[in-house]
Amino acid sequence: MKQILVTGGTGYIGSHTAVELQHKSYEVIVADNLSNSSLDVLDGIEQITGKRPLFEQIDFAKDQACRDFFAKYPNIEAIIHFAAYKAVGESMEQPIKYYRNNLLGLMNILEAMSHHGIKHLVFSSSATVYGQPELLPASEKAPFQPATSPYGNTKQISEEIIQDCLQADPQLSAIALRYFNPIGAHASALIGELPLGVPNNLVPFITQTAIGIRGKLKVFGTDYNTPDGTAIRDYIHVVDLAKAHVYAIERLLNNQFQTPFEFFNLGTGKGRSVLEIIQCFERVSGVKLPYELVGRRPGDVEQVWADTELANRVLGWSAQSSLEETLLSAWNWEKNYRAKNQ
Repeated sequence: MKQILVTGGTGYIGSHTAVELQHKSYEVIVADNLSNSSLDVLDGIEQITGKRPLFEQIDFAKDQACRDFFAKYPNIEAIIHFAAYKAVGESMEQPIKYYRNNLLGLMNILEAMSHHGIKHLVFSSSATVYGQPELLPASEKAPFQPATSPYGNTKQISEEIIQDCLQADPQLSAIALRYFNPIGAHASALIGELPLGVPNNLVPFITQTAIGIRGKLKVFGTDYNTPDGTAIRDYIHVVDLAKAHVYAIERLLNNQFQTPFEFFNLGTGKGRSVLEIIQCFERVSGVKLPYELVGRRPGDVEQVWADTELANRVLGWSAQSSLEETLLSAWNWEKNYRAKNQ
């Protein structure tokens, strides 16, 4: 079995990706500092797949800890790097926290890859690299616009760092996957999105409001140049997203990449407004959501959705899940989690 390191593997996307890797019989090492996740996630992965991944608690932004980790695991063949802070709003308030964690962690991992002969990296990037695109849908050919948040800027800089490292070391290859907005949960309802504290993302705030943990949902911005005035995003089921990482890993391991650094948009190709998401959730759940319309949130772009043609054609991947089943999976996860943790 080929050994794959998943950094940030107890997080939302990382845990779902660990499941898909284990379904494909890879040996998964999950590494996480548990700053925004819980060890309980490993129980969910084990229940779904019948196997518990190896686990190490580590902060890759710390140089010595990173060196010690890779000395302990000499047989890693590829890395999927999720470990990063990801809240746009928080990054506006604490930019140094984001630059230090997101960039140092990546640089330490790239250095370890060169030192230990690990050739392949799948990088967790983001649609935020496009800023507010001049043309929609956003394609991989779109030039980077100025980042609207420190978080988005760390993703832009990270891709540039990877590009420079690949030019310096011809043994390395990488694929950056530019996510749009992951939502939903595994069909088993055993793993899902569980941010610590107040959610920064829309759907967990919706489900927590629906179940009574939050008093009211806030809709940030009602005067955008969109049909209903609220911001538009491309919402993709997290399991569809996780499967794309397996496609990317196998593309690298099988030397099918066309250039040392490739990048693909991961989305559905459809833009949905915040109010559309709320209305769809109310339909599938049968729960009426209390919400209020408030001002724009710093760092948010007005509208963005993906051109997915390249991922469909070259990576051989496409999103499969409807918005309705995606939101229902998020609701089932929320109910199941609260029932078990009352």
